[in-house]
Amino acid sequence: MCLRGAIRDGVRLAYAQHMTRRSTAADAGLAVLAFVLSLGVLAADGLGTPDAGVHHLDARGALVTAVTALPLVVRRRAPMTVCLVTFAASGVLYRYGYPLDLPFGPGLAIYTLGAAYGGDARSWRRRLALQVALSFAPLLGIAYLLRGEDVGSILVPELLGVALGAAALYLAGDRARMRRERMAELEEQARRVGREAERERRLAVAEERTRIARELHDSAGHAINVILVQAGAARLLHDRDPDGSRRAITAIEEVARGTIGEIDRLVRALRDDGPVPPVPADPAALAELVERHRAGGLAVAAVIPAPGRVLPHGVALAAYRILQEALTNAARHGRGSADVAVRFAGSAVEITVTNPTAAAGSSGGGGHGIVGMRERATLLGGTLEAAAERGEFRLHAHLPHGQPA
Repeated sequence: MCLRGAIRDGVRLAYAQHMTRRSTAADAGLAVLAFVLSLGVLAADGLGTPDAGVHHLDARGALVTAVTALPLVVRRRAPMTVCLVTFAASGVLYRYGYPLDLPFGPGLAIYTLGAAYGGDARSWRRRLALQVALSFAPLLGIAYLLRGEDVGSILVPELLGVALGAAALYLAGDRARMRRERMAELEEQARRVGREAERERRLAVAEERTRIARELHDSAGHAINVILVQAGAARLLHDRDPDGSRRAITAIEEVARGTIGEIDRLVRALRDDGPVPPVPADPAALAELVERHRAGGLAVAAVIPAPGRVLPHGVALAAYRILQEALTNAARHGRGSADVAVRFAGSAVEITVTNPTAAAGSSGGGGHGIVGMRERATLLGGTLEAAAERGEFRLHAHLPHGQPA
């Protein structure tokens, strides 16, 4: 209601005070047209058969007729004043017998009065405007009375018709105001919807950038851990096992090259403000991930069957990242081996990774890595359990993805 009232007040203020060149030119043209039509009616001695006592058009009649029409130029700026002026000039014409059978100027002034004051928040102004509009009929009766007409005989057929016509014009102006305010309200709603859509878009972009940052952290963290492990292996094997040292260095080179490509992909997405291209996140990618860790020196015993159906991208990506982090933890904190079991159930993906820990009580990476994996599982409505017992670290992830097709 407050918004609607503010819109109504704003429209009324624009209607009454903020005149544009286009509206001024249109009002000037309308005023000239009303003046020309009124002169035509007076020059023809009215509509139908002229009365015997009609006053023919002369210079005085033309001047007063101009006062009934030309003030319409400022009808939007001062509707009440224009209405009173045109009424007074029309009363003078009727008083002296000029046959103004179609009062174009007063009619347009009444219409403008309804458009300007029909929805005014102050009730006394609405009542006053309606009373002014309806006063044209009594004014006409007074003019007839002053020139000696029998007002009683014409009161019902003519003055009542004039009053009804004035009321109809006033209501027509009020309806036009309501349509204008409704259009302004719809435009404001459209602008508000646009602003909300833009805000939602910005929130979506912020969420996407957060996801990109998390992907970048996971990818870079995984690569650095693998490089640290392989660099340590290369240093230890440099003298006693040159071939193993070269394999470790080759693994470092491959991991670094792949990480650079992935970081470039994510940074490009941030720079272009666009969606991140999907990373490989299907069962084949899981197998390739296991093979890369085997090439890096981690002894991985893996069971990864075919899923039997296409997994949702979010589930597949989470499975890939969780297995990636778990194998990284196994290589960094374990004893060089890990067992991986992936199960594609009808409504969930189960991932279990176990590895012996390097020292008793080691958690196998209980820092941000575990937190990130648990967050991914929770966002999908799943669970992630990680615990170290009797020299072995075990991680189990449950990632639901709905019922089978």
